[in-house]
Amino acid sequence: MLYSDFYSELGKLLYAVADIDGFISQKEKQALLNMVKNELAEKEEHSDMFQTNAAFYSEIEFDFDEEQITDPRSAFESFTGFIEDHYAVFDDHIKEVCLYTVKKLSEAYRNTNKIEKELIDKLEKKLEHVELKELKSRYNIR
Repeated sequence: MLYSDFYSELGKLLYAVADIDGFISQKEKQALLNMVKNELAEKEEHSDMFQTNAAFYSEIEFDFDEEQITDPRSAFESFTGFIEDHYAVFDDHIKEVCLYTVKKLSEAYRNTNKIEKELIDKLEKKLEHVELKELKSRYNIR
């Protein structure tokens, strides 16, 4: 898996959570910037050919989706499709990063609202499904 692809998809997921209620606040945008710069990039070792830390792809994708007025549900579906295509690499650490970032972003502006919570719940179920799929694949169970 290319880490830049993962972080780009994570940016779509974060965009979906921020915009699912039809409004992206400045607090949400600032929380995203802080999280990428101070948490994700600090821990990420991978970079692209221009030495851009892979974590910054989250911010780049988020900004792109906001500029293009991407449908948040389509952005979410893109991320869940990425999970399906790369389920074998979604270990506990990657899952934790996904859940931590969406929960932190959703709490940035007036805490997590009902529609954000529903999206996060869907994500948690999808990530649980990935674990089952990985186990079935590993042990060749149908």
